Amino acid sequence: MWTRLIAAFCAALLLLPAAANADIEETIAKLAPNGLVLVLDSDGKELVAQNADEPFVPASVAKIVTAWLAMEVLGGDYRFETRFYVDAKRVLHVRGGGDPMLVSEELDLLAPALLAATGKEPFTGMVLDGSYYPAKLEIPGIEDSDEAYDALNSALAVNFNTINAVRSGNTVKSAEAQTPITPLAISQFLARGPKGKGRISLTQEDPSISILYAGELIAAFIEKAGGKIDGAISLGPVPDGLKPVYVHRQSRDLAEILRLLLLGSNNYIANQVFLEIGADLLGGPVSLDKSLRVANQILAKHGLAKAIHLEEGSGISRDNRFTARGLAEVLDLFAPHAQLMRRTKSGSRYKTGTFSGVRTLAGIAKTKDHDDVRFVISLSGGGKLRFRLLEAIEREL
Repeated sequence: MWTRLIAAFCAALLLLPAAANADIEETIAKLAPNGLVLVLDSDGKELVAQNADEPFVPASVAKIVTAWLAMEVLGGDYRFETRFYVDAKRVLHVRGGGDPMLVSEELDLLAPALLAATGKEPFTGMVLDGSYYPAKLEIPGIEDSDEAYDALNSALAVNFNTINAVRSGNTVKSAEAQTPITPLAISQFLARGPKGKGRISLTQEDPSISILYAGELIAAFIEKAGGKIDGAISLGPVPDGLKPVYVHRQSRDLAEILRLLLLGSNNYIANQVFLEIGADLLGGPVSLDKSLRVANQILAKHGLAKAIHLEEGSGISRDNRFTARGLAEVLDLFAPHAQLMRRTKSGSRYKTGTFSGVRTLAGIAKTKDHDDVRFVISLSGGGKLRFRLLEAIEREL
């Protein structure tokens, strides 16, 4: 008798996970019957697989793949560099290195360090070298618009290649206490900015404008630090044989940049990082082709060549295509760095993606009975619904 009772009890225990899985599957089917939902446990066992075999447009969850590739190639302690040179006529030459975080706060650190290396005697001019990036760089999905999310990628750009300002009539003032207003910022905002406060991208019609704006802002911070640019700001290569007098290494390492990327979902940062991946392994100047080649080689190494198709690194292209199982595998590979993603109150880590007609959510969820599970959600609408699905996964698994 006791033998039969023990056997029955053990059989009942074996049925509990299946029953729990059936409950969550029913919940998901009721909430999003047409949605794609895949949940895998730490061993790769499928806990939920609804419409999971259909390729989907990832939108900004593609940034998880870019972050993983960057950690694989560059490493978390990698730092972007901007190089400064001074010639015999005391002209300051600046060579951009694609730093995605060359923001006003960074320039406030850069300028005093530069003057410590060169002295505060006025420079007779400034020449900006953006040759690390091609003169014409096209990123699929990026449109020539005034929107900040369409900002042009560049070897030398400041504040994500955008201007944040306030316009009143023909007067333009900076909307940021830390950012001085410059002549190019004023003319660009008068020509293309909204009335009142707004953030615009620099024009793509003439990429040199964004580099020249970077030069103006660098000059403003040099003046704030006690130096001066007496001559013109222009574009040109660094003269052959000239050695750098100062190399500015970004104060944030790559791990911190990726955390900010995954937090704010900045397309400009994502593709600056993605472009650096190719140049780091194949040499500069950067090109989208180099980065796609490197990405595809790494994906193929992990058996993901058919599961993850990238056109660029931010997710802004609708031609990016993932499978749910492919993204789940990347999440497993990225798990040691999961703390870089946003966190729910329950401790789950996640990244969202949003397009017209596309709502995605992917990450690593904390559950009661299965610990950490990888999840991928893709819906045609309902931004809040994806979080209701995540809450159900946390609660019922």
